[in-house]
Amino acid sequence: MDDRNTVNLSVCTRCKPPDFTGPDEERPGYKLAGAVLDAVRENPSANLRLRGVRCMSQCKRPCAIALSAAGKYTLLFGDLDPATTVSDILTLTDQYTTSPDGLVPRDQRPEPLRAGILGRIPPLGYDGDALDPTFDFKLTASNPKETA
Repeated sequence: MDDRNTVNLSVCTRCKPPDFTGPDEERPGYKLAGAVLDAVRENPSANLRLRGVRCMSQCKRPCAIALSAAGKYTLLFGDLDPATTVSDILTLTDQYTTSPDGLVPRDQRPEPLRAGILGRIPPLGYDGDALDPTFDFKLTASNPKETA
């Protein structure tokens, strides 16, 4: 299922507010992953892989998700409410799937996913104008000071 057309929707299952003391199954991130899984099972997509991730290191911005695919930007979002954002996450997933580069303009994303973006990472092999050539530096084994 990990071919070039597969979109990965990663959901942090460990996300929780700082004062949370309950069991793992009651963590908001775990609940979000479960709600997304239920929604995906109701309306499956052949090219979607849902992944529960034990920690996405976004502890100050729970709940967190990421969208990734070969040749596309990876998008990272936080501040998502498991009780209200599942359909918005799936709408964004559809938008991401149809976007040639994975970028979905802010004003076209569902409302809860406009302010909660934490990062957009260019795909490996990307050589576009989002990269600053001043800092395009590659160390090699034969010459540890060589630039690419």
